[in-house]
Amino acid sequence: MENSLRRIRSIADYQYGLGVGEQIFPNNVQIEYSHSTGRIRYITINSERMATLRPTDGMLSLSIAAARTLKQKCPDAHCFVTVRQDISKFVAEGGDVFAAHVIKVDPEIRAKDEVIVLNEKGQVVAVGRAFLSAPEMLAFKTGVAIKVRHGRES
Repeated sequence: MENSLRRIRSIADYQYGLGVGEQIFPNNVQIEYSHSTGRIRYITINSERMATLRPTDGMLSLSIAAARTLKQKCPDAHCFVTVRQDISKFVAEGGDVFAAHVIKVDPEIRAKDEVIVLNEKGQVVAVGRAFLSAPEMLAFKTGVAIKVRHGRES
């Protein structure tokens, strides 16, 4: 268990910035393993799923609950994209984020990174995967910037 916890914390640090892993995955997390492979699959706290370890690339996919925790405890993490307030409801319902709607993005974000979408008030709206890098999100006026996996209200 301790090796598994150290591993998921290391992955979180790599994905979101140093120190993030320990903040969003405390010692009381439960780790569920795949029945077929025996590898880490889900990370939960008090029966609420916080993250999934993707078997395809070994990276974490966060839940809305984990995104809120990360925003609260690690506001300097490298994963936040802010969208216009008027489209935040559409995104919260699971709609994808278009480049034209992005108003602020962490400069470290690259295509295929896991990101957290915020509205202009700084509230977590959705989690998803970036299709564009940070400079592209700000420069492009058309196209999908983030494929939303979970919206706050979906």
